[in-house]
Amino acid sequence: MSKQLRVNPILCDAHGVCADLLPELISLDPWGYPILAPGPVPPVLEPMARRTVTSCPALALLLEPAPPAPARGAR
Repeated sequence: MSKQLRVNPILCDAHGVCADLLPELISLDPWGYPILAPGPVPPVLEPMARRTVTSCPALALLLEPAPPAPARGAR
């Protein structure tokens, strides 16, 4: 099952550790808060995403199951 990153904006203190550890998926806004790449985490980056989540000093970053993709032709 694919995973996605999510940030809790209330807990985030803009330390920037996440962007340093996972620049492939996380950038920072002008105030230092994370901007997450949309979509699921590529499988090759999942171990690094887990490390990034556990390294967040504010425990604001989460790695959770990605929602299922909509069925083709669904409205």
